[in-house]
Amino acid sequence: MTAFSRRSLLGGAAAAAGALALGARSAAPAAAAPGTVPLTREEHRVVVIGSGFGGGVSALRLARAGVPVTVLERGLRWPTGPNAETFPRASAPDKRLLWHRSSPNLFGRPMLFEPYTGLVEAVPGVNMTALCAAGVGGGSLVYQGMSLQPTREVFDTHFPQELDWALMDRVHYPRVAAMLGLAEAPDELVASENYRAARVFAERVRRAGMPLSKIPMPIDWDFALAELRGEMKPSYTNGDGAMGVNNGGKHSVDVTYIAAAEATGLVRVQTLHEVTDVERAPDGRWVAHVLRLDTTGAVVENKILTADALIMAAGSLNTTRLLVRAGAKGLIPGLPDGLGQGWGTNADRIYVWTDPDAEFGAPQGGPVVYGSKNWDDPRSAHTVIQASIPPLSIDPRSTMMVGYGVSDSRGAFAYDSARDDAILHWPADGDSDIQNNHIDPAVRRIAGPDGMLIDTNALFPSTWHPLGGASMGAVCDLDGRVHDQPGLYVLDGALLPGNAAACNPSMTIAAVAERALDNIVARDIGTLI
Repeated sequence: MTAFSRRSLLGGAAAAAGALALGARSAAPAAAAPGTVPLTREEHRVVVIGSGFGGGVSALRLARAGVPVTVLERGLRWPTGPNAETFPRASAPDKRLLWHRSSPNLFGRPMLFEPYTGLVEAVPGVNMTALCAAGVGGGSLVYQGMSLQPTREVFDTHFPQELDWALMDRVHYPRVAAMLGLAEAPDELVASENYRAARVFAERVRRAGMPLSKIPMPIDWDFALAELRGEMKPSYTNGDGAMGVNNGGKHSVDVTYIAAAEATGLVRVQTLHEVTDVERAPDGRWVAHVLRLDTTGAVVENKILTADALIMAAGSLNTTRLLVRAGAKGLIPGLPDGLGQGWGTNADRIYVWTDPDAEFGAPQGGPVVYGSKNWDDPRSAHTVIQASIPPLSIDPRSTMMVGYGVSDSRGAFAYDSARDDAILHWPADGDSDIQNNHIDPAVRRIAGPDGMLIDTNALFPSTWHPLGGASMGAVCDLDGRVHDQPGLYVLDGALLPGNAAACNPSMTIAAVAERALDNIVARDIGTLI
């Protein structure tokens, strides 16, 4: 393989695997100068910031309880359908990939495009870059969809037992699974030529004596089968859907929770609305300061929204940054001391696996078929997944493996007044125990003695699964109510305690939010909401 083709493989493969899971640090956006754009004030009952899993669950459950909800989403809608070209292809990324204020160093190499309100923002901190989604549906747009529920033993080891795993196992996880239409890849698809890499991974996992299972995915696999029959352009079956599946059939939050919420007639989603500050008004209500953007990121309107209740669902990084800034600037007095602490990466790792003797195939179908759940010891539980790479003209003898697990390492946010931003600080040796002693050895066992591995996280420390920062217990109760701040809620990845119990986080974020909304609807409507 030439040096050029290897660089192309690394860049494209990192982009593809990065979606599994999501330069200089840019400061928080500044509001346009007064008088240059219009200022609008609005009154609302409930404002939800963010339209990912937490925001989608919140909007739907409150609306079905009769509560009108306004959802603020900084990004765009991304409608799909057979043969659509809505999303940038992983094999040919363009401006649609990047949020206009993102660091260009998205996958360890600069990606320079004209400004656009694109799908992903890379937010560098100290020793760690967090990847954050933008768009209606949040991270579900660019995640590949592994929907894993932890076992009771792993769950109870890493989450408060008061969450009641038995209840969540009986009610909330199944509710999420039904909403997302989870299904495993059919054998007919896996047996096809395009899914050779998945079969090689499965054989290597079995050879290593490790557990193997199909991974539940929020996908109508008939779309992938239709691609094989030539009924629509490839998107699933050639690995080109890592940054969003153009053909449809992927049950992301925008076409499940958000669509159902809007169908009630009580939910309004306002796109290109970026929240810059949140504060508590003198009367105890909640205020969101908003910039309405055009698709280049330019401000076209300043807005001030006041609401009885404010639900923070902008994702772990952005929810935490907003709240830490609000506390440091005195906009919300009395926030808990633990705010900004307890942040984790979910022990994310992304590997390029090369084996000259393996025939992985070109193209490689996706998004994900198999994984190895190594959960016998809850204290060191970890998961390894095989992921496809973007299509190439020849078999690159390479594919991707992704790992995540549980780790005691935690980062923290500190307010920088010069930047007017909360900056993430991550320990230089963070996650080293789970990485060096568990995830990396497991990946090497699968690769075998002839396999070569490149740990892309060692070259570019990053995570697509940022968690914590406003964690349950230290900052919020189990239902996301911020301590001593009536009407303020956190219902996204910031609520989780730095890991997702050896799973990628989406399923648990949604299940925890479903549990929380059951209680909020029962107890808070008419009082706090």
